[in-house]
Parts: sequence; structure tokens; C-alpha cells
Amino acid sequence: MRSEEQNLPPPRAEQGRTCRAAEGGGTPHASPLTPYSEYTGFYTLFQKEWLRFWKVAVQTVLAPMLTALLYLFVFAHTLRGHVEVFPGVDFAAFLIPGLAMMSVLQNAFANSSSSLMQSKMQGNIVFVLLPPISHREFFFAYLLAAMGRGLTVGAGMFLLTLWFVPVPLEHPLWALVFAVAGSGVMGALGIVAGMHSDKVDELSVFTNFIILPLTFLAGVFYSIHSLPPFWQKVSYLNPIFYMIDGFRYGFFGRGDVSPWVSLAIVSAVFAGISLLALWLIKTGYKLRH
Repeated sequence: MRSEEQNLPPPRAEQGRTCRAAEGGGTPHASPLTPYSEYTGFYTLFQKEWLRFWKVAVQTVLAPMLTALLYLFVFAHTLRGHVEVFPGVDFAAFLIPGLAMMSVLQNAFANSSSSLMQSKMQGNIVFVLLPPISHREFFFAYLLAAMGRGLTVGAGMFLLTLWFVPVPLEHPLWALVFAVAGSGVMGALGIVAGMHSDKVDELSVFTNFIILPLTFLAGVFYSIHSLPPFWQKVSYLNPIFYMIDGFRYGFFGRGDVSPWVSLAIVSAVFAGISLLALWLIKTGYKLRH
């Protein structure tokens, strides 16, 4: 009997433990996990966030583009011929990079913040927390989807305006770098805001009292050199100013500060906010009740 018992296959529970040990590399005969299977959680979460805003593209993509176009038509028609920020540059052309970047920033923030806040309100955030997804995968899935929405809206708005006002593109690489970096900053900030907010009113505080004022006072519609000295110094404390100024430099080769200075400041802000977001996700701040 003892020899027969030794020849019997192990119980189902032990088989499961053996399979899991094999997956972890516990036996020499285990087949290693493919790179895709290691990041399945990230790919799935990213795809979910990507499709989330595309399924309502009229609201998340077309509506912001229309809003930016209205800003362009109103301000360009009102101030054209009365304001010249850069010598030889039409005011409407000056506005387009600022409006495009404003669209990138606001929509990147809106995507990650609203998605997290709504998931918490509806209670389906648990389906994201239960799978074995690391805090880094969680962060980058939401971040890249937010960047994708922001860059999509900004590029669409810019392409539409080319039908009305020609805009030069002297340094396209600089424009691309600041568009990506700016959307990354706001996407990461949106993750922080979405984790902190448990309802719409709390998220509205971030949007209406932080994001909108900083964006409108960052030189979208003017150069800060046209401001009094005190307000110029205040503008230098606004990180969004460096995103917009660096992005505009990519079009006209002119800006209020050096693009290298702007890039250094934007990179530092991105690193700081990303580390904060990663720490909040790792600790489960307001995600695990």
C-alpha cells in the first residue's frame, strides 16, 4: 500500500502549488513567463483607460477642440491689429500654440482625475485593485492614457487651425518634447487629484481653483514681458508658464525664457509629482477603505 500511495499523483492543492512554484522558476523544467504575460495587467488597464475616453470622443475630444477654436476666433477677431507680441507675428498665429498646449494640459489632467474619481464613486475601483498589478503599472497605465488624450486633443486643435491661420514650426522637436512633458505633468497631477477626491465637488476645487487659474495666467494669451514687474516675478513661479513658453518656442524660435531652463523646470516638476503619485498608489491612499 505504501508503494502504491507513493506512485499516486499529488492532491489537486499540491498540484496547484507545484504549478505556481514552476511559474516562479522553482523547478528547472518550468517554462518562463513571456514578457507580454508579465505586463498583462498594465496593457489591460491602459487599454481600458484608452477606450474609456474614445467611446465618448464627442465629449472628450471634439468638445475641447471646439472650445479652443472659439477662444481663437473671439480673441483673434477682437485683438488682431491691436496687439503684436512678437515682431512680425500675427496675434492669431501667436495664440494657436498657447491654445493647443492649454488643450493638452487640461485634457490630460481631466482624463486621469475624472477616471479615478468616478471609479471610486461607482465602487468599481476594486476591480483594478484586486488583480496583481503593481503600483508602477497602475501609475503608468493611467498616465499614458491621460497623455494620449491630451496629445490627441492638442494635435487635433492645431490641425484644425491650420485651415485658418498659417503657423511656422521652426523647432518641431522642442514642440514635441514640451507637449509630451506637459501632458505627463498634468496626467500625473490628475492621478493625485483623482485619488484625493471622493466626489465631484472635491475634484472641481482642483480644476476651478488650481488648474484653470494657473493655465490662464501662464501666458496663453500674452507674453509675460507685457506685465508689470511684480506680476512677471509671480509668473515665473507658475510651472505651466514654462510648458507653454517652451512649446511656443518650438513654433517661433522665440520665448520669454530659454527652452533649456523651461525643460529643466518642467522635468523637475514631473519627477516630483510622479514620485508623489507613486507613493500614494503604493500606500493605497483613499483607494482601500
